[in-house]
Amino acid sequence: MASVLHQIAVDCHDAEAQAAWWSRVLDWPAVFDESGFWWISSDGTEDAALGLNFIPVPEGKTVKNRIHLDLNPSGCEQAEELERLLSLGARHKDIGQGPDVSWVVLEDPEGNEFCLLRTRKD
Repeated sequence: MASVLHQIAVDCHDAEAQAAWWSRVLDWPAVFDESGFWWISSDGTEDAALGLNFIPVPEGKTVKNRIHLDLNPSGCEQAEELERLLSLGARHKDIGQGPDVSWVVLEDPEGNEFCLLRTRKD
């Protein structure tokens, strides 16, 4: 017996904007929940294998995330996906990763760190 990871909750100041941004990044539809938060999943349903919930909170982000998302480029190489993410509003983030790593550390519009890996997944 084990638990199943079904959703990842993201505290944010502007849940609608964060859901919209991550919706563009992952090409997942954004849905408003009547409970007052936004969520996205690969097929736009709550039954999807994994979803991201965006929960509005009054406080801002103050320290580096202890958990972050790792993304793989799909249909393109890392450099092309990096340019797309930057054009959507991602920013480079230095967390001391050094120059010789194969991933790129970025942050979303509210400063949440995530990584773009080199390995392409199609």
